[in-house]
Amino acid sequence: MAELLVDLGGLRDAFVTQLAGIFDVVTIDDPRAKDASAAVTTGGGGISSAQIAALPHLRLVAGFGVGYDKVDIPACRARGIVVTNTPGLTDICVADHAMALYLAVARRVVEGDRFVRAGNWPTGRLGGLAHRASQRNFGIVGLGRIGIQIARRAAAFDMPIGYHNRKPRADVPYRFFDSVLELARWADVIVTATPGGAGTRNLVDAKVLEALGPEGVVVNIARGSIIDEAALLAALRSRSIAGAGLDVFVEEPSMDPAFHALDNAVLTPHIAGSTAETWRDCEDMVLENLRRHFAGQKPLTPIPDLA
Repeated sequence: MAELLVDLGGLRDAFVTQLAGIFDVVTIDDPRAKDASAAVTTGGGGISSAQIAALPHLRLVAGFGVGYDKVDIPACRARGIVVTNTPGLTDICVADHAMALYLAVARRVVEGDRFVRAGNWPTGRLGGLAHRASQRNFGIVGLGRIGIQIARRAAAFDMPIGYHNRKPRADVPYRFFDSVLELARWADVIVTATPGGAGTRNLVDAKVLEALGPEGVVVNIARGSIIDEAALLAALRSRSIAGAGLDVFVEEPSMDPAFHALDNAVLTPHIAGSTAETWRDCEDMVLENLRRHFAGQKPLTPIPDLA
């Protein structure tokens, strides 16, 4: 008899079909879910305390993606539930997307595309000049695995690189700044690549945006909560910063519609890590964590505080 697995939603249909060929997959509203010892979720979906309470035999939450800020960690800890994620697999694609957003903003790629598609080129001019994308001071908030990948790409554009971390890293040649504010005073570009959660909420606030200045660009491929969205909207409207490239928002997908009217913001729907290669690798890791759980073995990638 196949092992019982709760699908909390958000996964690709093809992967759900693959799981269903191996496990007995049910949704949380299925009466049988209460007997399941494992559940699978996504970083965007997570699992709430109410859902955990509805699964009295739950022992594993297998997460697809790096983030687990929407998993109720205290509730899992109280029950001794192991939580896994898929670390390291999205790093390259997320870093690629960060640079794509930066280049799109700095070189007005999306604005130019709209101008041409509207048929304005024969009779009008886009107006104004874009800023050079290379040789600008490039600041990274959070120099972890993804931050390092972003730094490597920025270095190829001949950009001096600075960063803010909880502590300096001895293994990189980049300039360390004690605070995000000091980093912003130095940088022309800031990319956020730090985890979400209470500790980083509104880390990039109005003062940081003011310090970045009218030629500055902000890119966020981490979590929407890291940037004070009200302050960012105000800065974009007033042109006190040049622009922003955003893949994440405080409320997804119900983002603030005020962003839609801004021609100096490039917006994507949380797709930085969404490539065919990355999703396949993440699905393989989720499957391996589930296989190990049901075989009575330690999962491959438990998050550190819930191993």
